[in-house]
Amino acid sequence: MISRREILDIAHALGLLPQVVEKDYVLGWILAGIYQHAALKETWIFKGGTCLKKCYFETFRFSEDLDFTLSDPSQINEEFLERVFREIGEWVYEKTGIELPEERQKFERFPNPRGTVSCQGKLSYRGPIAPRSGGLPRIKLDLTPDELLVLPPAKRVIFHDYSDAPEEGIPVRCYAYDEAFAEKIRALGDRARPRDLYDVINLFRNSEARPRSAVLHGVLRQKCAHRHIPVPTLVGLETHRDDLEGSWRPMLSHQLQALPPVESFWSELPGLFVWLESGVAPTEPAAYQMAAGETLLRQPTRRLRVAAAAQSYLEIIRFAGANHLCVDLRYQGSVRRIEPYSLRRTHEGNILLHAVRASDDQHRSYLIDRIQGVQTTGQSFIPRYLVELNPWGPAAILPTTTGTASRRHQ
Repeated sequence: MISRREILDIAHALGLLPQVVEKDYVLGWILAGIYQHAALKETWIFKGGTCLKKCYFETFRFSEDLDFTLSDPSQINEEFLERVFREIGEWVYEKTGIELPEERQKFERFPNPRGTVSCQGKLSYRGPIAPRSGGLPRIKLDLTPDELLVLPPAKRVIFHDYSDAPEEGIPVRCYAYDEAFAEKIRALGDRARPRDLYDVINLFRNSEARPRSAVLHGVLRQKCAHRHIPVPTLVGLETHRDDLEGSWRPMLSHQLQALPPVESFWSELPGLFVWLESGVAPTEPAAYQMAAGETLLRQPTRRLRVAAAAQSYLEIIRFAGANHLCVDLRYQGSVRRIEPYSLRRTHEGNILLHAVRASDDQHRSYLIDRIQGVQTTGQSFIPRYLVELNPWGPAAILPTTTGTASRRHQ
């Protein structure tokens, strides 16, 4: 098990509560335990917001639950689940020292709206940060045996950049990216929760990973038909706008370094639905011109060979860029409010942040090793250049090759 100090250092670097980072760490090892288990590794397909964070985008909101579609409905069985998670708990403890107390595991079956049975599990854990009082923190498992899987599952190696990560990584079986995206749009229309709006717009903004709209729309139609609900529309979401805006802060603030204004996300929904229905994407700004000898940096932050302080600053800058938030940059003794756009390495080996200074709209570049402090603000911006700050995932997101989605299992 990693040390308490490692959790605290990462939490400080990311501007998050230590408990949020600890849960992310524990989630990774529970996934490792699930996908090393012979009974689960081929029948459990990882999905949801935590899947997007762990499998596709390192710079994404931290999530708290583990959601799975099960291809074997017979595994929705309390006795079976208690047995396999007792074995998973023993394996995780042997590998890491993380405790998943057997007596605090609970699985409950319940009828779902489609007339079949789903299951919710609760796992308590004792990790590097021992609770000072009260009960142990918990992780919720949502298990669904009757979800329509339209596309073949993907195999990914999750983001788990902690010092005790297995050398070979942690491979999982998860929703294909197009399916995960469609599922998020379906969830936004079905329940209109802040995290779904946040996730959908973040996925839509990432044009480099954006799937073909016809494929995405086809997957979405099939998933909505399976649940007997209409395909989401902007008009349909308008009825939920007040509730969504009212719950934006309480439901999201603890999962993010800084909370962007809900208006900056809601305002992009019209463009999303136009693209989804017609294939016409909003016009994007051009990237800032590459100078001679510059190369774009897209490696995950913790894999860049820079000082610990610079890593902390880069994490904050990348989060701000993805969320279209200005940052206050302390540089050479003064503070400048900037819009961050791109990280590039010069031919001399220096790392430059390209940005626009908010006070006078002027392009500026800053040497990362001379930055003295960074703080995300609540001020949003409309990009003037292409934001090129998202690190690439552990492997390229492959485009869907089938022109029409086919039903895999129900």
